[in-house]
Amino acid sequence: MATSFRTSPCRPKSPSHLPRPIFGLAAKFLSPIRFTNQRFQLLHSHRYHNKGLIHRLSSFRNGSNTPSETECPVPQDQQPINEYQSLSTSFPFSSAAGDIVEYTSRLFVTGASFALFIGLPVSWFGSVGAESEPLKRILCATSSGVFAVILAVVRMYLGWAYVGNRLLSATVEYEETGWYDGQIWMKTAEVLARDRLLGSYTVKPVLSRLKLTLVSLATLLFASVLILVNIDGNQNNSYLTSNEAGVGVIPGVYSDDSAKSFEPDAFCGEPDLQS
Repeated sequence: MATSFRTSPCRPKSPSHLPRPIFGLAAKFLSPIRFTNQRFQLLHSHRYHNKGLIHRLSSFRNGSNTPSETECPVPQDQQPINEYQSLSTSFPFSSAAGDIVEYTSRLFVTGASFALFIGLPVSWFGSVGAESEPLKRILCATSSGVFAVILAVVRMYLGWAYVGNRLLSATVEYEETGWYDGQIWMKTAEVLARDRLLGSYTVKPVLSRLKLTLVSLATLLFASVLILVNIDGNQNNSYLTSNEAGVGVIPGVYSDDSAKSFEPDAFCGEPDLQS
């Protein structure tokens, strides 16, 4: 006689034998469905985060200057990296970042042109007795050329300092459509590292060169002013010495004695000025 066995599905025993206060805690830890869902959500979020990070790093390595539009709301023309590129290719800011010989030659040509075509004609034809004082007029023209170069270098320094501050800053101030809707965007880690690297190794050397140029030009201008002051002081002393010696005519200076020597009839009947 064959014996048959009936198989019945196994049912998990109910944890009714556990005390009631710890029943909820045990069910929470023994539930396989809840653990599986939490694990799946954790893995999914971790995988999504890695995918976004790999995408940003690959775009940065491929030479992409800007992140995606969803991450960077700053307009293209207001992003620091684009402002740096436009500044480094525009005149006269590009000369400050170029070769030192080209940089100094452009500054020299600018100062010499201003002194020759503007400073010298104004100082020569705009004063009386310029033929008797050629050195003074040449120094005035030279000082005007140095002053013009100082203004050009200050303009370049302000432009490079503005771009350098925006590259090194962790935030970017921008305008969406106008001055009335200014916004501030916090840079991401990749953008901040790229901008600070660019600002430290390209913008800061340019600013150091411009600072040194300003100090040199200011020293040259101060020396020119001192020479002009000494020339005026020596001429005034010579005029006083000539008057004390009784010389009647002093070139370039009006006095009653010199006028009387040229037009004696105009002073008829007046007492002697020397008495």
